[in-house]
Amino acid sequence: MTQAQAIEGFLSQKSVALVGASRGGKKFGNVLLKELQSRGYDVTVVHPDANELDGVRCVPTLSALPNQVGAMVLVVKPERTAALVREAAQMGISQIWMQQGAASPEALQACVALGIQVVHGECLLMFLEPVNGIHAFHRWLWSFFGKLPRMDKL
Repeated sequence: MTQAQAIEGFLSQKSVALVGASRGGKKFGNVLLKELQSRGYDVTVVHPDANELDGVRCVPTLSALPNQVGAMVLVVKPERTAALVREAAQMGISQIWMQQGAASPEALQACVALGIQVVHGECLLMFLEPVNGIHAFHRWLWSFFGKLPRMDKL
């Protein structure tokens, strides 16, 4: 599977678990939460210590998700990703986006072994339509230099 196909597969999921938003609201995970919601995604935040973030109910673990989700976004340190991938597989989550800086070799190998489609090394905000602001410019720049995955929708 190509990176473009993995991106399209992820974006087609409308129910998403997000791991990596903070209670302080200043982390990139919080930005992703708002952007996903504004584009109609049903987002459940997984946070071990918070009951709610930005008006969104949180669950402490993936196993506590109230509904089945098709995808998961990881905005965590790389040493946490492999365990989260294994837990996602147990929950039937088949699409994972590892935001830049979250991927680890062990987590990527786990995705392959468990049959999970994974996107890594890409910024989700460059692919959430409509792409706005600096991310639109960044996407254009990557496209110009041939670094953007070739996709039907772009």
